[in-house]
Amino acid sequence: MQLTRIAQAVLLTLFACHAGATTMESTRTQIAEQAQKLEPELLETRRDIHAHPELGNTEKRTSELVAKQLKAMGLEVKTGVARTGVVAVLKGALPGPTVALRADMDALPVKEVSDLPFASKAKGTYLDKEVDVMHACGHDAHTAILLSTAKILTGMRDTLPGTVVFYFQPAEEGPSDFIPDGKNTWGAKMMVEEGVMKSPKPDAVFGLHVWAGVPAGQITYRPGPTLASSDDLRIKILGKQTHAGRPWDGIDPITVGAQTIVGLQTVVSRRTDISSFPSVVSIGTINGGTRYNIIPESVDMTGTIRSYDYGIRQKLHADVRQTVEKIAESGGAKADVTIIEKYDPTINNPALTEKMLPTLKWAAKDDVVQGPLVGGAEDFSFFAKEAPGLFVFLGVTPRDQDMSKDAPNHNPGFFVDESALVVGVRTLASLATDYLYANAQTDK
Repeated sequence: MQLTRIAQAVLLTLFACHAGATTMESTRTQIAEQAQKLEPELLETRRDIHAHPELGNTEKRTSELVAKQLKAMGLEVKTGVARTGVVAVLKGALPGPTVALRADMDALPVKEVSDLPFASKAKGTYLDKEVDVMHACGHDAHTAILLSTAKILTGMRDTLPGTVVFYFQPAEEGPSDFIPDGKNTWGAKMMVEEGVMKSPKPDAVFGLHVWAGVPAGQITYRPGPTLASSDDLRIKILGKQTHAGRPWDGIDPITVGAQTIVGLQTVVSRRTDISSFPSVVSIGTINGGTRYNIIPESVDMTGTIRSYDYGIRQKLHADVRQTVEKIAESGGAKADVTIIEKYDPTINNPALTEKMLPTLKWAAKDDVVQGPLVGGAEDFSFFAKEAPGLFVFLGVTPRDQDMSKDAPNHNPGFFVDESALVVGVRTLASLATDYLYANAQTDK
């Protein structure tokens, strides 16, 4: 008896699904084997970069190392992107969608305190001053992980359904030649502005960040808002200078500044709806005056504004301006308020996150947990605004340590348990391949 057309279609669909599952499973096995095989090379690369850290927009040695390895893999490589960034393109032999994988390369003006044989002794120039430089946020690990990922995926080129783009990004922590008037562009934003996400245009973008205080090899993720936006707040209170013994002859910007700090605490606590997402307005520096018995002409303050929602973010800006200006006016002073938008909130696409959760569980051998909101900021957010994005955290604290006492990212004692790095390679490689195989049949 001949099968009906409907029955034939059902059987073909079932066969295709089975074949796709088999391909994905075999690919994962290959990724796991190759990641383990490449681990010595992965660690060697990470240690080399760690010993030679470079500040934002000065990553010349790092980008040269990256470009050399990528070219040796036979990839299309473009250098000088966003000043010192590198972009490589891997075109699979089969048609399919495009995914992008991102790693940042820059270090921080921090002096390393470890006794590791590859500890940094490097110096750099930050804000026109010589400083010690360290990979205190793990970008050396990110770069090494993505290089190993690229090598694994290149080896699968003949069966890869689609394209993988590798972004090696500079200046995630900001440029080392930071300009006080705020005319600065962080690495990811500059890469986007230069069109790296237009040709080829990714259907999804993935990134990871090594994280202290999380057990080595564990992955944490969060759908939706994940990291905060970060905006610089700069306030100048203009008064009238006078003798401190005759304050009535002038306008005291220090007193107005003190009232301003107190008033700013009500912007979040009394004027912002925090039932959905928290927000922060903090003042970090106060500078004013030259002598104990002189009321100065002005006081300068700087701080940060953080939020997880675009609407809340804009309302915070308006409320901060109004609060500062009206308090200054009430004291007879004038306030100049500048808010510089730096990082957008990093928002993981909920649908993409749900679809890729099984991939994360495979990569971390089911050691995956949903993490809390992170008060830090990431310029991966600019990539995730251009394409559905997923940004996850990889724990790097030794499992026999007290997680609550581990030195955090950006600390001179920040330490990476290197056993976690192979998990990072499995994560990025499988996120790319699982997405490509899952979407290849529907790609047009």
